[in-house]
Amino acid sequence: MNEALQHFFSVMVGTVLDVLPIAGILIGFQFLVLRRPIKNPKEVLFGFLLVLLGLVLFLQGLDLALFPLGELMANQLTSPEILNIPDTGDGVKWHHYFWVYLFAACIGFSTTIAEPSLIAVAIKANQVSAGAISKWGLRIAVAIGVAVGISLGCYRIISGTPLHWYIMTGYVVVIVQTVYAPRTIIALAYDSGGVTTSTVTVPLVAALGLGLSSNIPGRNPVMDGFGLIAFASLFPIMSVMAYAQLSEWRSKRQSDDTTR
Repeated sequence: MNEALQHFFSVMVGTVLDVLPIAGILIGFQFLVLRRPIKNPKEVLFGFLLVLLGLVLFLQGLDLALFPLGELMANQLTSPEILNIPDTGDGVKWHHYFWVYLFAACIGFSTTIAEPSLIAVAIKANQVSAGAISKWGLRIAVAIGVAVGISLGCYRIISGTPLHWYIMTGYVVVIVQTVYAPRTIIALAYDSGGVTTSTVTVPLVAALGLGLSSNIPGRNPVMDGFGLIAFASLFPIMSVMAYAQLSEWRSKRQSDDTTR
C-alpha cells in the first residue's frame, strides 16, 4: 500500500512538473503578449486541476493495468501450449499465430474508437465541414486503418521481415492516394494518422509489440518490439483517404442514377 501511494505521488509530481511549462506559456502569452485578463479564472483553474488529476490517474492506470495487461495477453497468445506448436523456432510458421492477429486487430480498433484526441478531431471536422464529414464515419475509418496496421505489424514481428519494406511501400500507396483523393480530405487524413498514436493506443500497442518480440523464437525486443506505432500512424492515412474516395464514388454514382 505504501509503495502504491509513493508511486502515485511520484507520478503526480512528475505530471505537475510536465504540465507547468505549458501553463506558464499560455498564461504568459495571455498577460504579456495579448494583455487581456483570463475570463472565468475560477472555472479555468478548476478545469486545470481536473486535467492534472486525470493525467495522474491515467498514468497510474497505465502502470497498474494497461502495460501489464498488454504484455500478459501477448505472452498468453504466443504460448506454445495454447497454440499447440513446438517451443523452439523449428516448425513455427506465421499462420500459427492467428489469434495474435485477431487480438491485435480488436485492440487497434477498440482503442482507436476510444481515443480522446481522435474524438476531438472528428467533432471539429464535423463542425467545420457543416456535417459533410461524419464523426462516426471518420472514427470508424481511422479505427479500421489502425486495426489493419497493427495486425500487419504483428505479422512483421512474427515473420521477422524488415520494417522499412512495409513503411516504404505504405507511403508509396499514400502518395498515390493523395493524387486521386478529394482535396478536402487530404490534410485531415494526414492528421488522423497522428492523433491515433496518443494516450490510449500507444501504451497497449507498445506493450503488445514488446510482449510478442520477447516470446517469439529468434526475435529481439529492441530490434523487433518497436515499430507497431508506425503502422498505427501510417494505415489510418490510407483508410481515411479510401473512405473519402468511396464516398465520392458513391455520391457520383447516385447523381448519375438521378440524372438518367
